[in-house]
Order: sequence, then structure tokens, then C-alpha cells
Amino acid sequence: MRRIAALAAVMIMVAALAFAGGSKESAASESGNPVLRVAMECGYAPYNWTQTTDANGAVPIADSNDYAYGYDVMMAKLIAETLGYDLEIVKLDWDSLVPAVLSGTVDCVIAGQSITSERLQMVDFTKPYYYASIICLVNEGSEYEDAQGVQDLAGAVCTSQLGTIWYDVCLPQIPDADILPAQESAPAMLVALNSGRVDLVCTDMPTGQAALVAYPGMRLLDFAGSDDDFQVSEEEINIGISVRKGNTELLDAINGVLDTLTIEDFNRMMDEAISVQPLAQ
Repeated sequence: MRRIAALAAVMIMVAALAFAGGSKESAASESGNPVLRVAMECGYAPYNWTQTTDANGAVPIADSNDYAYGYDVMMAKLIAETLGYDLEIVKLDWDSLVPAVLSGTVDCVIAGQSITSERLQMVDFTKPYYYASIICLVNEGSEYEDAQGVQDLAGAVCTSQLGTIWYDVCLPQIPDADILPAQESAPAMLVALNSGRVDLVCTDMPTGQAALVAYPGMRLLDFAGSDDDFQVSEEEINIGISVRKGNTELLDAINGVLDTLTIEDFNRMMDEAISVQPLAQ
């Protein structure tokens, strides 16, 4: 359940013009198979991360000596293998992901993107490949450790990741919150909490579960099912794979793979990703 990033119209126009008509999904590898170029940050565990070996089935990152793994890589491998593609992982900053699809630099983005109306104006999305709820993280012993709802977080010093619904939509719902500047990445957000610079951070459930592995001293607050949960729309918790607008062939092919999976499959894959994630991201 990830981020809302507003891209300037001029960026969209420039990227669209740069596309010049063709995705690279049809490019052939040395094996003779077409190559599916998938973009992600490779730094957002448990969705995706960077590691130095191919342990657990990690995939080489293009133009790098490192490898990528995580839930998004697992999903990309499944899609590529099912459709008969060779997979290439492209590591990009968050704000570069959508422009890369628009320009044809990559074929799709699998990076924990929420299927928001803003993004749908720029790219097409598959059906969800994960559903996530919103949670908060605090340090053990925090005055907010026993919070039962958003109102109990009143006055907290808080932050989250830049360009996310956690920062833009959720934190403002906390009464009298002291909202510090957004962090550039999920790891930076967690460091801010671990160092005591903030009382809490807001994120999604998989990121929170992964954080507890890396930071055992943190505590997870989940208000789901209560009368005082964060108010978000359905689109903000549905995560999809983005492709260039009008690329119905690839969109339909990926949806065909997703149709074979269940929510239980998604959760099983996410649990596996969390279990093998590096402790430092």
C-alpha cells in the first residue's frame, strides 16, 4: 500500500514524447526469449531490496554487480516464467519509476504502487497483486505504545516516506501531530524512529512486519477493525503493476497470471519474503 506521487505535467509530456512508440518488452535476450524489463527501487523491504548474492533466487540488477529480491521480484519471476520472458530488473529511484514506463525504458513497474486515480491518468494498472492495511510503528516503551486508535496518537512527533499516502493522507489525521519533513526512503523512515527523532512512523502492514524483524525493539500498532482507524480509500490499499497506457497486450498477459493466484498465495509469498529479508535495508 504505497505512495501517491504527483508528477508534473511537463514531466509527463516530455517522457511521453521520448517514448517514440515502442516498449522494449519485445527485445530478445541471448536465449532468444523476449526480455521483460521490470523497474523497482530495490530498497523497500519486504517488497524489494538489494543483496550481494543470488541467495534464495535473487535476480541480477541490470548494470550492477548486485542482486534484487523480495516480494516484487518473486512476483516478477513468476510472471516472466509463466509468459516465457527472460527477466531483467532495473533499479530506479521512486520518482523515476513512472517516467521510465512512459518513456519505454522499462516495460512495467512492480514496486508496491497503489492504484490511485492520479497514477491512472498516466499509466495503466493490472488488477491488484497485493492488498495491504495501514499501521503505525513506535519504539518499545513509547507513551503511544498502548494506543487503541488514531485519536490516542494525539500530539505525536511523526514522519513517513516522501510521496506516500502514509505521509500525505494518514499523518494529518492524527490530532495536533507534529509532522516532520518526509523521509526519502522507507529505510530512512525507520532509522528516524529507531534513533528516537520521532515518536512514530506510519506505513503499511508488510513494511511494518519487516521492520519488526530488523528492529525488534519496535512495536506495531494496528487499528484495523476499530472505530478509530485511518480513513483511506480502496484505491489506496490496492497495489498493482503499472504499464504504459494502451499496452493492452502486456496488461492482459500479466492479469492472466494474476488470475491464477489467490489472496492466500499473495500472503504466502509475502511471508516468505519477510522471512528472508536482510536485516539492514
